[in-house]
Amino acid sequence: MIRILDWETIRPEEILNRDIRAEADVGAAVDAVIADVRKNGDAALLRYTERFDGVSLTALEVTAAEMDAAWAALDEDFKTTLQMAADNIRRFHERQVQSDFVLADRPDIVMGQRYTPIRRVGVCVPRSPEAFPSTILMNVIPARIAGVEEIFVVTPPDQTGAVSPEALAAAKIAGADRIFKVGGAQAVAALAYGTETIPAVDKVVGPGGIFVATAKRKVFGQVGIDMIAGPSEILVLSDGDSDPAWVAADLLSQAEHDVCASAVLVTDSRPLAQAVQRELEEQLAALPRRDIAAKALNDNGKIIVTADLSAAVEAVNRIAPEHLELCVADPFALLPQIRNAGSVFLGRSAPEALGDYFAGPNHTLPTSGTARFSSPLGVDDFRKRSSFLYYTREALAEAAPRIAEFARREGLEAHARSVLSRRQTKEKGETD
Repeated sequence: MIRILDWETIRPEEILNRDIRAEADVGAAVDAVIADVRKNGDAALLRYTERFDGVSLTALEVTAAEMDAAWAALDEDFKTTLQMAADNIRRFHERQVQSDFVLADRPDIVMGQRYTPIRRVGVCVPRSPEAFPSTILMNVIPARIAGVEEIFVVTPPDQTGAVSPEALAAAKIAGADRIFKVGGAQAVAALAYGTETIPAVDKVVGPGGIFVATAKRKVFGQVGIDMIAGPSEILVLSDGDSDPAWVAADLLSQAEHDVCASAVLVTDSRPLAQAVQRELEEQLAALPRRDIAAKALNDNGKIIVTADLSAAVEAVNRIAPEHLELCVADPFALLPQIRNAGSVFLGRSAPEALGDYFAGPNHTLPTSGTARFSSPLGVDDFRKRSSFLYYTREALAEAAPRIAEFARREGLEAHARSVLSRRQTKEKGETD
């Protein structure tokens, strides 16, 4: 059963234990997989797919015929749902696009900043039990808006060797260029280093379990990564007027992900806390994934009772959750007080699942307390900033003595001379 704790007496280690570093044996296993894929390429990928996914493939890439068949097999109503979700996601992320700028307000000096898209990106999509079409939409669409030239999706096949029609339809709608039937650490290694079939990319994004997260950590530097994601989290901050059945349902929506998921209620109402505790037990019985959800609640779930909503906000900012629901009478009044949260859901009619699938803001979010310093996936994750500057010779000559002094105070004489030398030599073609 989920525990009820008092904020005033809770110990720091009881708030959340969310260490996402891999155990040594996981790290060693991932090292071996990466080395194998680097050495043996497609052969290693096919071998791991047979071992871990239970299917023997002859080819890794989803064909055009498979794409067409999946599109034809999918019902029109769900296609419409996917398209509506994609439109919402696209509309939200288009507002994130930053503009280049140029500063030319001083004579003889020009400087500025420009954005360029990453050339090639790989998106990891887990399968549990089907590849998540929502993950494809949330990762591919911002990359496409950013101007990425090539977007690849990697996802494990099912035991028939197929990728679900839902996932392939999502890839088509989002604009993915190629899809490969491979998952796990081996997929990350393939994207980072390339194989005969899968070209190496410049950045790897997307969620996964501990093996994917560990592989992303290990290939960082060879490629960029979005983040090291831990288990899914939800924190519901609620006053005493929320429906306990709604709150319980929202907590379970994350607890059913996996046994390491974290579901937390913070409330200033002990009666609500007790009612939610009872509701969780009742609703668990009807869930297909009740064993997973029950273990997640028992091991990682908490109901924290605070003296008032001000203390509840303090708890939220300490925990820095991935998903935060503000189930209170005036959520907009509390929003300015929230410093640390991946995505905030305002009011009693905005359950976390709304953001997972449909509304538009990204569902790839910082976990494990990293919302203290990081942000949801967005368009900027697929673009690079470059600065540029131009000085005329006269403008440089005016600044040179100060630059040289600065360099010499740091003990860097060659820096100073590189600037001063331009005052002492003539440009090509210059006459006295």
